[in-house]
Amino acid sequence: MHSLPVNGFDMPYLDIGEGPPLVCVHGSLCDFRIWSAVLGPLTRRHRVIAVSLRHFFPAHWDGVGDTYSIAQHVDDVIAFIEKFDTRPVDLMGHSRGGHICFRAAQRRPDLLRKLVLAEPGGELDGTLDPDFQPGPSPLAARIAASADVIAGGDIDGGLQIFLDALEGPGAWKRLPATSKQLLRDNATTLIGQTRDQRPPFSKADAEAIKTPTLFIGGANTKGMLPKVLHALAANVKGARTEMIPGTTHPMFEQAPQRYCEIVLEFLAA
Repeated sequence: MHSLPVNGFDMPYLDIGEGPPLVCVHGSLCDFRIWSAVLGPLTRRHRVIAVSLRHFFPAHWDGVGDTYSIAQHVDDVIAFIEKFDTRPVDLMGHSRGGHICFRAAQRRPDLLRKLVLAEPGGELDGTLDPDFQPGPSPLAARIAASADVIAGGDIDGGLQIFLDALEGPGAWKRLPATSKQLLRDNATTLIGQTRDQRPPFSKADAEAIKTPTLFIGGANTKGMLPKVLHALAANVKGARTEMIPGTTHPMFEQAPQRYCEIVLEFLAA
């Protein structure tokens, strides 16, 4: 593990392999360890730099303060790439991390060569979603319910609410012990996420992305995530979309070989 000072924070990261740099940004409740299933194949052709965002493991945050937000994490990722020793980089993000990478590409395309977005998290505004309703989203309500339980000391109970809402009833119970522990290590970040102030995606946002972009999804993912993926992909010029059969939101853990084949082919093209 290494660290690089950005915006008053020492950002931890793993640096493995040789070749063109691929910076990986994890999603909610995760950290740089989430990429372990794909490190082997990816590092055969790339120098993989997997970061842990501010307040995530190896930090042990208490959920207090105002430095957990999409805006802060976007600023941190941009500052990290600016300070890194090789630019431009390929940038890959999953879920909330995909949202962060999207915003980084929107602001600083000069830092990037290619962009990989694995089911980027977020909501759509009225320019992309004819069913858009102003006000708190159903996802925000689920996060708030989970965070309340976690803040009360019931870590597993709060995580079960979040995972079952995302993946369906019984999702938490089906997780292997190692995956559960990774989520426990980052559980208090859900408290911060209730204050995320994540802006919805707009048509203009998507049209502003000029970096060559690959969208990857799980063919069996339910809810808002596939809707967001396809709406963005339809409006990012030249974007490529790949859906992996038999997988859901953690598609790179469920089908790591196929995931890596798709990513490596896109990066090499």
